[in-house]
Amino acid sequence: MTASPLSVSMSLAAADPLAERALARLRAASAEARAALENPQLAARVARVAVVSDFAIDTLVRQPALLLALAADDGAAEPPPPDLPPDHRSDWGMRLRRYRAAGSTRLIWRDALGLDRVEDTLAGSTALAERCLDAALRALEDEFARQRGTVRTRDGEAVRLVVFGLGKLGGGELNFSSDVDLVYAYEHDGSTEFDGRDPARALDAEAYFARLGQQLARLLDEITGDGFCHRVDLRLRPYGNAGRVAWSFTAMEQYFQREGRDWERYAWQKARPVAGDIEAGERFLAALRPFVYRRYLDFGALDGLRAMKAAISAEVARKELADDIKRGPGGIREIEFLVQALQLIRGGREPELRGRRLQPALRELVGQRQIGEAAGADLAEAYRFLRRLENRLQMLRDAQTHALPATGEDRARIAAGLDYPDWEALLAELAHHRERVTAEFDALLAPRRRRAAPDALTAYWRALPEAGEAAVLDEAGFEPAADADAALRDFARSPGVRGLSDAARVRLDRVLPALLHGAAGSSQPMLALKRLLALLHNVLRRSAYLALLDEQPAALTRLVEVVSRSALLAERLASHPLLLDELLDARVVGPLPGREELLAACAEVDGGDDAEATLQALNEVRQSLSFRIAMALRDGRQSAEDSARQLAWLADGVVMRILALAESEIAAAHGRIAGGRFAVLGYGSLGGEELGFGSDLDLVFLYDAPPVEGGAWSDGARALDAPRWFARLAQKIVALLGAVTAAGRLFDVDVRLRPDGAKGLLVSSLASFSEYQFERAWTWEHQALVRARFVAGDAGLGERFEAVRAQALARPRDPAKLREEVAAMRARMRAELDRSDAAHFDLKQGEGGLVDLEFLLQYRVLGDSARAPALLRPRDTPGLIAAACRADGLPPAQAQALAAAHAVLLAAGLECTLDRRPRRVAQTEAIRAARAAIDAAMREQGLRAAAP
Repeated sequence: MTASPLSVSMSLAAADPLAERALARLRAASAEARAALENPQLAARVARVAVVSDFAIDTLVRQPALLLALAADDGAAEPPPPDLPPDHRSDWGMRLRRYRAAGSTRLIWRDALGLDRVEDTLAGSTALAERCLDAALRALEDEFARQRGTVRTRDGEAVRLVVFGLGKLGGGELNFSSDVDLVYAYEHDGSTEFDGRDPARALDAEAYFARLGQQLARLLDEITGDGFCHRVDLRLRPYGNAGRVAWSFTAMEQYFQREGRDWERYAWQKARPVAGDIEAGERFLAALRPFVYRRYLDFGALDGLRAMKAAISAEVARKELADDIKRGPGGIREIEFLVQALQLIRGGREPELRGRRLQPALRELVGQRQIGEAAGADLAEAYRFLRRLENRLQMLRDAQTHALPATGEDRARIAAGLDYPDWEALLAELAHHRERVTAEFDALLAPRRRRAAPDALTAYWRALPEAGEAAVLDEAGFEPAADADAALRDFARSPGVRGLSDAARVRLDRVLPALLHGAAGSSQPMLALKRLLALLHNVLRRSAYLALLDEQPAALTRLVEVVSRSALLAERLASHPLLLDELLDARVVGPLPGREELLAACAEVDGGDDAEATLQALNEVRQSLSFRIAMALRDGRQSAEDSARQLAWLADGVVMRILALAESEIAAAHGRIAGGRFAVLGYGSLGGEELGFGSDLDLVFLYDAPPVEGGAWSDGARALDAPRWFARLAQKIVALLGAVTAAGRLFDVDVRLRPDGAKGLLVSSLASFSEYQFERAWTWEHQALVRARFVAGDAGLGERFEAVRAQALARPRDPAKLREEVAAMRARMRAELDRSDAAHFDLKQGEGGLVDLEFLLQYRVLGDSARAPALLRPRDTPGLIAAACRADGLPPAQAQALAAAHAVLLAAGLECTLDRRPRRVAQTEAIRAARAAIDAAMREQGLRAAAP
């Protein structure tokens, strides 16, 4: 906007005859006003307001004291809500209307003088409406209670009306002269009979709150000599004008479950309790959230939104509303549709997107890269421009209009009030904003383009199962074509396909040929086809996933690529179609979360008091994040070491969350141990932060309890002594991690590395763990301790464990005996576990494999950490190699070769896991070099007999 300085624009306005007439009217209204307007600065400010609003001047004439109040502080202070005393019932309407007029004039004053941003005006209009609603409802509630009693449940609990604000009222962005969209509801059924009223004249809850709501609407909406307070629209309730006026929560929930439509999801996105029983209203909205926001990416909502937009566009064309800045092309509603559509699609998965206010939601969409930064900035600027212009159109005469003015005088006033040199300049900027909005809107909600003509694969699919030639599949590259043909015919005959709705079948008829094209172009067409059909069998159960693939060609292309290259990811997609969402998440191809973000994602999972819901939600988080990590590895966007480390961090987060859940359940049953501490230790690949896809977790549990006479006991009704309490806690952790949910199980757990192995207690006290490490542990157990680390629980106990670990590992050892024991254990393990053969190498247990490298580094830590304590810090293989090199345990060249070998073998192992293959690979040049480096180091360290 090309705005001129405020002082200049005000002086220009002061010379306008319109402003002079306004000043004359105000001077005539009261002596106080006349005296105040002797101040030229105040007169100039009033003149500026007069250009913007006839309504404001009319109000100031009727309420001269308001002018003096505004002159004193420029409307910085909001007036107190109106007093509606019961002994002045006939004055309620007048008081509300005068209050609303004064509050609205204050908003005009601050907007016209540049004291408020448009966001402030929208928030102020919202707050003004809420204060009027609250004052009116409280007065009516008191009146109803005196005259008709109070609605109570059979238990005597009082029930209040809940007033939900929808639309811009609910979103806190009410325009200046908007109506208010209200829905009346109540939490419990009841009657005034239970308040001691005559049963013959008692009112049940529905009748009582319907009458209360009708009187509330009349008190606010009725036009009197003082005008109106707020126009009330009750048509957004279930069944609209044909529905009951007030609804119980139960009845509304049933309605939305059975008959709720897409436009109602859109409407209830912004719903907010604005008067009455606010807490009850929030409880209802929490229960309604699954109706508004689906748990998966909901591209199926786009068809419903398109239908809404088509109906509005038809109305615009029919009523010639092209100059309507709300409903016309590129108008406010298109921005609202765009933002709310993306919220509906993604809000089920992203709680941050469930906000009611448009601009914060738009910023969040940009932050999550669902809208580009430049497009987001354009939309935000257009929204502010259009909403300010909308307010100015309505401020002129307090009219609920969105149409550009038709008369030259009004156009000149709007342009001058917004600091444009003329109407044409304002129109030029308006056209610019509308063009940008339309471009972004059409990109999302434009109707899907149908293919111009069906190709051979499309014609083949649509002919199934009765017709269709397998030769088409042969020509496309599916071998053997007969097998592909049989699989597709079986799929076409399946109950899932036959049971599709007409709309879903249309989507399938577009999606499946596209998938066939993609599979035909992959490196293994037949393999890709089998995996895709397995996925589609599950997707058919939820048509929103068909909608996702239909609406988003990028996701469809990505799907074919993923399933053709990874058996593991194909299997996970087929088992958990929720992961299809990840194919479209912009974060899949962006930077992956770090440790703190992964831990936070798990910690934030909240299933309330429902442990099963918590496990389900945590599983979904784990599945999504591990899928994202797998995609980054599969695409070559990060190394195998980084991926394995992230998987371990993700497992840390899961264990932390499960520990919290287990502790709460054990405490609920048995109380807590005062001063007791518990720690979960990770061994093996978890401890070494080198976890694979589908790896189990090697866990060891420690506890510590304060020494008290008779031993420490929990403080619950069913008290347990400390050993049993912490044993129950450990058992609960193992059970929860392994529990099967709809999203799979979290992790298999291996607890055999605890002291005394399978014969030992599941959880050890710190004292017994320490005693075991110093007195009875075998060398191989100290080797395992090298990679052990504190994962979850009490940080102080974790530090105590670190001290015990350091002391145990750094004990002086006889070098020859240590070398003999480590070499013997490795030889025995390889003889039992190595699955290498002439054609394939066992990446983990084979000679020169990953376990050889682990043994080599464990040997160096046990042999050198007494003189080189820095060896005790790292747990991961690259860190241990670097530390051993710095401690002179490995020559630099050899350390470099071992680090490279580890990267090659780890990458090969993860690649096997992704494709659901055993970790046995053909001998490539890189594998041979890696083996050779590790084998040479093993021999040089004396851990294997020298080569003949």
